[in-house]
Amino acid sequence: MQVPDRNLHELREQGFTIVPGFLTPDELNAAQEALWLHYPRPEEYFADPSAHQEYTDGQFAGVRTPPWQSWDLNRLAFHPDLVDLAERFLGSPDLHLYAASLWAKYSGAVDYEQPHHRDFVNHSLVVPKRSDPGRQMESFILLSDVDELDGPTKVVPLQATATRPYWPQGQSPGFENFAAGTGIEPGVFADIEVSVTGPAGTLFTYRTDVLHRGSQMTGERRARFALLVDYEVWGPRWTGRTGWADQSLSPHWTELIERATPRERELFGFPSVGDPYWDDQTLADVQCRYPSMDMAPYADQVSR
Repeated sequence: MQVPDRNLHELREQGFTIVPGFLTPDELNAAQEALWLHYPRPEEYFADPSAHQEYTDGQFAGVRTPPWQSWDLNRLAFHPDLVDLAERFLGSPDLHLYAASLWAKYSGAVDYEQPHHRDFVNHSLVVPKRSDPGRQMESFILLSDVDELDGPTKVVPLQATATRPYWPQGQSPGFENFAAGTGIEPGVFADIEVSVTGPAGTLFTYRTDVLHRGSQMTGERRARFALLVDYEVWGPRWTGRTGWADQSLSPHWTELIERATPRERELFGFPSVGDPYWDDQTLADVQCRYPSMDMAPYADQVSR
């Protein structure tokens, strides 16, 4: 579904928005079935948690980076309605899909509680510019139902933190405390933070300067799955998280590039139709690298 203008307004003004029903039933069902190529089904996991010790290594142990083993998952990272929202929010069609991941959580595996933090800390080398803060857009697509027992993300409306400095003096960062720099005391926003709950297929989109945190999974035998996608406008050299070329030897990457449209490939940094990169030599060699890719859009421009 195309994200309504009211949600775009919420994203700009309060720093986040929640859109139930973002995925169609068919898109959701296909993506959910593809999850089991990467994760144990909940009934399998909870039948013997000791057989899945890798998920006890830390709260990010369930993160899997693309390309994934299914087109039905891969295409969600550049779902046309998500790209449309990013274009409208960021004010440009020149988009960079700068990070994506799947994230699975199983109750009892580990402590998923987090302090409040802002994601720009590891999405940028500097801090957001307050006069023009909306330069990056993050998203969670919920692939399972999430209620208060499933450890929902807790997010604080921007209005409540407008006077809080991005980086208080004397605060220093560190991986052991990724929230360093906020100067936020635990629990200070407990009465106003919003729980990101909703049925599978819900979209949660937010800015990198909004305070939020992961919460503990309190329900028994609960599993939570989400696909995370981050967009920015191409250009700044001080932002980003993933170098996609590092993933390009995977056969799943080959399928992703071959099946994507020219517009969708651009989101990863692939040369656009009409780019000076394209000539007879590069057309021939790229075709060898991606044998099933339709080269006609690129070749048509070279032949003119």
